[in-house]
Amino acid sequence: MRIGGAMFFTDYSMSPTELARALEERGFDSLWVPEHSHIPLTRKSPFPSGGDLPKKYYDVMDPFVMLGAAAAVTRTLLLGTGICLIAQRDPIQTAKQVASIDQVSGGRFLFGVGNGWNEDEMANHGTAFASRHRLARERVEAMKVIWTRSKAEYHGEFVNFDPMMTWPKPVQKPHPPIIVGGAFPYGARRALRYGDGWMPHRTRSQYADVQALLPKFREMATEAGRDLASVPITIWGARENLDLLERDRDDGVSRVVVSFDSGKADTILPELDRWATLIRQLGS
Repeated sequence: MRIGGAMFFTDYSMSPTELARALEERGFDSLWVPEHSHIPLTRKSPFPSGGDLPKKYYDVMDPFVMLGAAAAVTRTLLLGTGICLIAQRDPIQTAKQVASIDQVSGGRFLFGVGNGWNEDEMANHGTAFASRHRLARERVEAMKVIWTRSKAEYHGEFVNFDPMMTWPKPVQKPHPPIIVGGAFPYGARRALRYGDGWMPHRTRSQYADVQALLPKFREMATEAGRDLASVPITIWGARENLDLLERDRDDGVSRVVVSFDSGKADTILPELDRWATLIRQLGS
């Protein structure tokens, strides 16, 4: 089982180059970067984790810029969006960004996607909250066409474009893995429909620990005709607990991701060092 690290990069956090180097040196497999274009001052949708929205959500930097910087200073570290809000992004431009970062990183990009929770944020992008899931599916389908065909064309309910040519194409074939974030069962269903992996949070209001739902997810995969190896599970919310990590590993979880505060190196590096010890213990 692999372990990734995530951070909301801000102007008061470690830089992506600092954290990426530190993760790679300590045996982490991946760096994950979230996305919010902005946070409206109105709030129709409750924060999924409960309570007030943390300041870092207002301050987070662009994920593709951050991962591009990280790509330039690493050799093996995988680079993921956690998650890219595809329901409020243009699919043609996003497809080019994905292919471009996959090129500059030498095929190390992981396309973590999600449909979002903030109704007000989506509305500012012209996205209707009620239809965001159908919209996101079409945008994924359209991007797959762009990445895999020299003359791409897509016609759907929300996404429409006539034949066009756009490069670069991704290094990874047919395209970078699309890892679908979202709670059980709906996020799991979307992952099985158009994803190359499922990425739930450890806990949500709907469940105490997603680990208890993994048998049902595997049943759903079989019913959908999906090989379990084609939809690996990445769980967010890893804790510094060797027993829990070993439980996930033994239960077939592909990766867990630990979220670090938007802090400076003097506070984050000691935490990374403790995780490096756990990574070595898991591998022994």
